[in-house]
Amino acid sequence: MNNAPVDVLIIGAGASAAAFAWSLADTKMQILCLEQGDWLNPSDYPSSTMDWESSSAFNSNPNHRANAADYPINNSESPIAIANYNGVGGGTILFAGHFPRFHPSDFKVRTLDGVADDWPLDYAMLEPYYNENDTMMGVSGLAGDPAYPPKKPQMPPIPMGKAGATLARGFNDLGWHWWPSDMAIATEQYDGRDKCINLGACGNGCAQGAKASTDVTYWPHAIRAGVQLKTRCRVREVTVDTENRATGVIYYDGDGKEQFQPAEMVVMACNGIGTPRILLNSTSASFPDGLANSSGMLGKNLMLHPYAAIEAVFREPLDGARGPHKCVACHEFYETDLRRGFVRGFSFETQRGYGPVATALRGVTTGKIPKGSGHHAAYRKLSERLVGLIAVCEDLPETHNRVTLDPVLKDAHGIPAPKIHYTLSENSAKMLDFAVARGTEVMEAAGAEDVMVQRLLGNAGWHNMGTARMGTDPTASVVNEWGRSHDVKNLFMIDGSIFVTSAGVNPTRTIQALALYIADTIKQKLAAATLFE
Repeated sequence: MNNAPVDVLIIGAGASAAAFAWSLADTKMQILCLEQGDWLNPSDYPSSTMDWESSSAFNSNPNHRANAADYPINNSESPIAIANYNGVGGGTILFAGHFPRFHPSDFKVRTLDGVADDWPLDYAMLEPYYNENDTMMGVSGLAGDPAYPPKKPQMPPIPMGKAGATLARGFNDLGWHWWPSDMAIATEQYDGRDKCINLGACGNGCAQGAKASTDVTYWPHAIRAGVQLKTRCRVREVTVDTENRATGVIYYDGDGKEQFQPAEMVVMACNGIGTPRILLNSTSASFPDGLANSSGMLGKNLMLHPYAAIEAVFREPLDGARGPHKCVACHEFYETDLRRGFVRGFSFETQRGYGPVATALRGVTTGKIPKGSGHHAAYRKLSERLVGLIAVCEDLPETHNRVTLDPVLKDAHGIPAPKIHYTLSENSAKMLDFAVARGTEVMEAAGAEDVMVQRLLGNAGWHNMGTARMGTDPTASVVNEWGRSHDVKNLFMIDGSIFVTSAGVNPTRTIQALALYIADTIKQKLAAATLFE
């Protein structure tokens, strides 16, 4: 079945798609977004009930969650399993709201450190789009962080709480940088959203609406401006004509019927796994190895942010699960220092405590709590006394780390599932070891009684980047410096797949700034009639 053609067709309705659609709406073009998931009802979020920890419908791993909107992912050749969410808002539904910007150095890694590649743009070019995105999302924080150029948050920072204050004392004792985290969580009423009330289940969807998931920030504005959003539409492939121009997409609607949606412009916003998956599945005589893949780089250079977790038990009760997960960040080890034995670096995020179920499970799996006699007494020694640090390690791009199509595994509509091929580099391994040692020092300086370490978190593949990298050389990149495919002049990519490097912080704020930058560039080139030249 054919649908009426549109000017702009966006695939995916997450962080980048929402920002892009909102920005482009003022052109008055006909813009349609197709999302394979659906709208979420905040009353269905686990945090609206007392047993919020028992919910599996919001598990970050799609293989475990297995909602109707999900597709399976073969993680058998990766120590890190992919985490995502399929629905309006995408990964922002389940992210913790930690919202750092990249550093200026992150865009010039080749120049500064002789590794990877420089981006074809820099921090100064993105800064106005960072600022625009901050206004739309609403950022809480504290101005003056010496790790960054000046930036002004829209709201005061979230409370540090007992956990944040405790770890801050550890950082102070060691003389290391720390600062209240920039958070995409409202601490005041903002743009029709109420303020945070410390429900503490940020990673399961914010029932209060204080967390800036794009279903409650960008999308209402974009839809009021005329953007159309269709849900339960699973895209199978992007189609092209004999002149190598994208003509639209083939998708399955909510009833499982095959549909064709024609469009003048196709925009991929399915994250670093979903975007290469669809394009690799979009083969033709002109593109036998996948659409827009003349360089052979599509799906390659996957970066995942290896995470280390350092947890500690303290004598006095702290916050437990009350309050946003993150509250303090440390960028002391962000830039390269070759004396450490590796290049680039990482950031620490504080991890507030757990709810009662997660506390018990952590105690049992670490041997701190027995299953039989003495269980309750041991549990009381951990309850509200656990706090953690997460080290977010920069992952360098390597072509053997990649996304391919699984030859056997398929989703509910018969579309090949993505297969992840990923090995931890020697540089990342050394960085993880260093981060664990430094995190242990912080905990001990803060007065921890017992420190527990998870050197590599296996289910933390939230940040998937680099699989359709941008660049000025068509033989070494998939899109140009403003997100347009080198091969297909009316095909754009706007998500984390276009990243050149991964930095040592969460990517969402930069993904959205890039999407706004690409939308603005498109508008300028439309005005000059040079968009498809």
